[in-house]
Amino acid sequence: MTSPVRALWNTPAAVPVPPARVWRDWVLVGVLAPLIVVEAALRPEVPARWVWAVTLAALLPTLLWRRARPFTMLATAFALSSIVGLVVGGDPQLFTAAYFLILLYAAMRWGSGRAMAGAGVVVVVGWFVSLLGPTTSGDVIGSVAVVVSISSIAVALRWRAATRARELDRVRLLEREQLARELHDTVAHHVSAIAIQAQAGTVLAAADPDAATQALRVIEDEAARTLSEMRSMVRVLRESDEAAQEPAPGIADLDRLAAAGPPAVRVTVTGDVGALPSPIGAAVFRIAQEAVTNARRHARHATLVDVTVRLDPDRVRLDVRDDGETTASARPGFGITGMLERATMLGGSCTAGPAPGGGWLVAAELPATGAGS
Repeated sequence: MTSPVRALWNTPAAVPVPPARVWRDWVLVGVLAPLIVVEAALRPEVPARWVWAVTLAALLPTLLWRRARPFTMLATAFALSSIVGLVVGGDPQLFTAAYFLILLYAAMRWGSGRAMAGAGVVVVVGWFVSLLGPTTSGDVIGSVAVVVSISSIAVALRWRAATRARELDRVRLLEREQLARELHDTVAHHVSAIAIQAQAGTVLAAADPDAATQALRVIEDEAARTLSEMRSMVRVLRESDEAAQEPAPGIADLDRLAAAGPPAVRVTVTGDVGALPSPIGAAVFRIAQEAVTNARRHARHATLVDVTVRLDPDRVRLDVRDDGETTASARPGFGITGMLERATMLGGSCTAGPAPGGGWLVAAELPATGAGS
């Protein structure tokens, strides 16, 4: 096989994986079943209309499995309809037979490369079988145009979804890389403190045992914090490049978000900030920064963005809310995906959506002591 054909043949099924069945599938089958009967009753001029009505009704269940088994359902529908067409001597002329195009769309949209190639073969074979009966050039051109159009739309949507999935993966990887940089800075700080205290303890051990003991306690504390922060970021990888020289931002830097405006940003922090681990503080800042940026870009007629941080002994709660016009829920963009990824990796959670009473709300909750291993 040539390279393009081999590439098509080895193409995996579409991502993300579609749901096997949704409520709309049952509605579609429930609507088409009586429509087939009504059309057969109202169109007495259609040859063998009741034979075709029974055939089309019998094939309706293929719509329920079209995403899970796209090629099998398409091949079943075309094979049975071709056999019936050869027996009765003609194609199904009922308009409701157009639901076969949904099966073709599903094969091209969700199937693997083999399913797509097989679907093409099945359609071509079915087309040649239809030529055995009476047909016109207009029918041939029209059928080819419809098949090509449906297939093109399915492939275009498939490509678009795959591109978005790759972009989301890229955003997640970038978020992990940034987290790893911040971990690098935090761990380097603690290890430096350990090294300094160890050197001091060595010098003071003979002359002042109490000071050496105190140095050991500091080393123990710093080592425990370092291990805790490393466990919280386990399996987070970073590409080998120069680490950023600028220290990781924290809750104390939230006031910087008000500088760009408008809309105005009001920051409220309650609780003890001093005991918060650096990765958690950096995560709070990054999530708040992304939420404020989204509000400035997308919140219609917003005049104020409230950033509220509440620190409890075991949890940190962040709420970022704007007073713009209420908008409908939308699928997560790259910025929201980054916020969710960061919160999840630290053992917390993050949600984003329309706020009660108007505006948009981003709410995140993180463990105040860092995630466990």
